Amino acid sequence: MNGAIKRIGALFYARNLEFVRDRAALVWNLAFPLLLVIGFSLIFSGPPKPLVQIGVLGELSPAYQPLHAIPLLKLIPYDDEGRGQLKVRHHQLDLLLSPARGHYWVNPDAPQGAMAEYLLRQTVFLPLVKESLSGQAIRYGDWLLPGVIGMNLMFSGLFGVGFVIVRYRKNGVLKRLRATPLSAAEFLCAQLLSRVLITLVVSLLVFLVAYWLLDVPLLGSGWLLLLIALVGGAAMASLGLLIAARIQNEELASGLLNLISLPMMFLSGVWFSLEGSPAWLQAVGARLPLSQIIEAARAVMLEGAGWQQVAGPLVQVILFALVCVVLGSAMFKWSAK
Repeated sequence: MNGAIKRIGALFYARNLEFVRDRAALVWNLAFPLLLVIGFSLIFSGPPKPLVQIGVLGELSPAYQPLHAIPLLKLIPYDDEGRGQLKVRHHQLDLLLSPARGHYWVNPDAPQGAMAEYLLRQTVFLPLVKESLSGQAIRYGDWLLPGVIGMNLMFSGLFGVGFVIVRYRKNGVLKRLRATPLSAAEFLCAQLLSRVLITLVVSLLVFLVAYWLLDVPLLGSGWLLLLIALVGGAAMASLGLLIAARIQNEELASGLLNLISLPMMFLSGVWFSLEGSPAWLQAVGARLPLSQIIEAARAVMLEGAGWQQVAGPLVQVILFALVCVVLGSAMFKWSAK
């Protein structure tokens, strides 16, 4: 047992030293996500877009159908009243309407809330009950930061584990390691631990710099956010391990990693929300592990969610990581032949 721990520790140290000495990879992992957050915060700072968004709980009756004819009005269906109200509080939704109850919610501090209410009153001639919801606006940079951290976890885990293992196999490093007392499980464990540590440190630095420079909110527990990053990093590294278990050349590995990472990045809500997109597309995106990581991080940062609110997504991500590790370990191949 002690021998296995020493071997894992030695390989863990060697892999971290290799990463630190690779200055290009080090600067890329540290600077790229931070520059993305700052850049998008500057680009999207300023007045809100002149598009009125109204959330709808349930189906619209015929009396509400004229709303569809308003050119600058976007109707977004909601099943969860609490989630819709939270969007109104955060200025991410101009108005929430419940046609069945004849009730609507609006934020009096939202710049476009009054316009949404005016359009509703001028179009629908029914007695409606108004309720005000107050809350602080969420800037695009605040909303973007968890997505950028999640994207960094994904790319660092997939390429930092998957691509490196394929390179080791192609260069004969794995073949030489096989001649040592090191077992496959010990090698894979060291690779995963090293990558999780690196992604965790990078994510923490990016968050702290953004927190100090951009004043992003953290309404929930910082320790819970750190746990989400830890679980997310482990899941993405495990997926990279599974992909690289038997691949023998870097070109194929790069293609497969991009084939998996790029759709996941766009369907997981890194840059924009999928609300208003087709239901089947939202369903596909919600099943992705990166979506669950980002949604959990946003819930903690922007909504003050606690352990119970994010337990479901975290358990699913942990199960996903375990499945990838088990399959990757079973399929792992030392040599290229």
